Amino acid sequence: MKAIRASFFQMTMILRRDMMLFVCCLAPIPAGFFFRFAIPFLESLLTEGFHREAILSPYYKLMDILFAVLSPALFCFVSAMVSLEEADEKTAVYLFVTPLTKTGYLAARFGLPSAAAFFATCLLLPVFKLTALSPLILFLLAAGGALQGMIVALLVITISSNKLEGMAAAKLSMLTVFGAAIPFFLRSNLQYFLSPLPAFWIGKTVLQDSPLFMLPALVLSALWICVLLKGYLRKA
Repeated sequence: MKAIRASFFQMTMILRRDMMLFVCCLAPIPAGFFFRFAIPFLESLLTEGFHREAILSPYYKLMDILFAVLSPALFCFVSAMVSLEEADEKTAVYLFVTPLTKTGYLAARFGLPSAAAFFATCLLLPVFKLTALSPLILFLLAAGGALQGMIVALLVITISSNKLEGMAAAKLSMLTVFGAAIPFFLRSNLQYFLSPLPAFWIGKTVLQDSPLFMLPALVLSALWICVLLKGYLRKA
């Protein structure tokens, strides 16, 4: 555990030298203010301008999901960028054979950032949410978001060879998050074609206010993470 903690703090020292990554870690706070205040203000302008009762408000639950995934996605994106830099410099392979081991390296680079993102979401989401979510749904949403962030990070490092490719891969990897939007826009059974995406079930959980839908989200997230970890370790 000491080696894992030391490796994690070493990563935080790297962030102090890279302002872009450092700002990514702080971005959920200003984003939270935007979600909480700018979106309702925009809704009032749109409804008044188009003389309609609601335009954005039917999708406030979807916006809560996107905000819940934001912290994990950014935290894990940062750790993915650090891992790609270490892979490029060949330091990651050497860390595998230190007392840290492969398992410790993965815990320091992805496990702890995901845990930090989970706690950040638990703190920020109740403050900036747009809808009335029960404490259980909030907890499950934070957990699902943390796992989704880990999936995004593992996709980035598995399909990328350097930080430049990682930036492009991150944009593509974030498309998996938008599976949460499918239940909001597609009400027929065709929506289940995207059911292999864990985010799809997160969307169902919040839309229908049913914690049971979180079970397939957690199981699918575990499967995605296992497959991606195998791919990453094979590549490393």
